[in-house]
Amino acid sequence: MLADIVEFLVCPVCADRMALGERALRCPAGHAFDVARQGYVSLLTGSQVPGTADSPAMVAARDAFLGAGHFDPLAEAVADACRTAVAGAGPAAAGTTAEARTGDACADAGTTGGDAAGPVVADAGAGTGHYLARALDRLPGAAGIALDVSKHAVRRAARAHPRLGAVVADVWRPLPVASGAVDVLLNVFAPRNGAEFARILRPGGVLVVVTPTVRHLEPLVDRLGLLSVDESKERRTAESLGGRFTLSGRSVHEFSVRLRHADVEAVVGMGPSAWHVDAEVLQRQITELPDTSTVTASFHISTFKSHP
Repeated sequence: MLADIVEFLVCPVCADRMALGERALRCPAGHAFDVARQGYVSLLTGSQVPGTADSPAMVAARDAFLGAGHFDPLAEAVADACRTAVAGAGPAAAGTTAEARTGDACADAGTTGGDAAGPVVADAGAGTGHYLARALDRLPGAAGIALDVSKHAVRRAARAHPRLGAVVADVWRPLPVASGAVDVLLNVFAPRNGAEFARILRPGGVLVVVTPTVRHLEPLVDRLGLLSVDESKERRTAESLGGRFTLSGRSVHEFSVRLRHADVEAVVGMGPSAWHVDAEVLQRQITELPDTSTVTASFHISTFKSHP
């Protein structure tokens, strides 16, 4: 809920802290942002609609596919990475960060002054909140901030977990999150803004990045003409963080999933290939597949520590 995360949010106009009223978030300068009836808030400014926002169809496909449990091994691995990151941080991420945040707030209005009982986990590009919700299940007392540019995705994320607050925000703009407010930041199949990620993470905080390997979705990539993964993706991932982080771990997680035609349509429809395939051609190609296909799911999970 927004009440769990409002202390970590800042106004996208003036960067001052926000307060939650009956139906809106407001800063002391009077900038106000309506809370939708579904429980999320949009902190996007300006009238231009971001071109990378997932459509309602893409969000529905992702919700159906992930809800069926096809990527549950990945969700568990991401949750484990978050729990390990919090455990490795020691008492700081378990509650005493509240004191540090309160002290920083006196010097910088853009830094949160909350009294968090536990760690703060954010997800930049959270989609429906599936992975963040699984991480919160492993971290009792943690608060979760779901950030996504698609209001259709954020609408679903707002219902994903009782300790999750959902915000419409663009990763390519300054994020409406206080400096140093976040203990663990997730980035699952989403764009990366190294400067903003480093700013909102506390010193020594952990960034968990999930990217597909070149084997992801074999043999569907070839059979359906889907977008393939660039072999230099991991190098480009590190470069996108701009030297603000140190790689602390990387592992490959690979498993097989059995997908029926509707599942294949969903996994294609929820990813970047959805923007590039012809729907009619895709439907015909899917009907030519066996009733059930064995597909490889293959991912890198990389953890980075922010520089002190």
